[in-house]
Amino acid sequence: MPATLTVLHAGYANDDGVASTVVHVSDGRSQVVVDPGMVRDRALILDPLAALGVAPEDVTDVVLSHHHPDHTWHLALFPQARAHDVWAVYERDRWEDAPAEGRRVSEHVSLIETPGHTAQDVTTLVVTADGLVACTHLWWDATGPVEDPLCTDASALHAGRARVLGLGVARVVPGHGPAFVPDAATPR
Repeated sequence: MPATLTVLHAGYANDDGVASTVVHVSDGRSQVVVDPGMVRDRALILDPLAALGVAPEDVTDVVLSHHHPDHTWHLALFPQARAHDVWAVYERDRWEDAPAEGRRVSEHVSLIETPGHTAQDVTTLVVTADGLVACTHLWWDATGPVEDPLCTDASALHAGRARVLGLGVARVVPGHGPAFVPDAATPR
């Protein structure tokens, strides 16, 4: 049975502040949270998670798309979870070097390296009943921006976008906005 994906909090980046899009994935015994970053109140992560019947201690894995605080701020809410980033898997006092490219977090959740916004960006790919979903900071929201103003490598960013769209993703969950279905207007 494929994984189920729920957006716990649709992020934003505007004059009112910045908050990451936070995702929960249930995949068999694995309970995965992607980018538990800055939000106005941690209840904006914990309450929707509780509504799914998942306690913070039940979360087995946390994926960090990159190391900016707006995507990592609430990592400590999940004390039993392994943390995944571009370099390694971290669990309690263990650090296991492991490149993110092709890493399986669970049966239907895997990582690919997609630098651009930062040199350390990863995209989380989730196989769901509705198709492949990409949780990624290659886009802030459905409109892009076309050129990421904080981008460290524009060529890599555009190559990553082409790569992700080339996988035939059914939905994109961007770093700072609601999920969207990619179409011809999606910035490449």
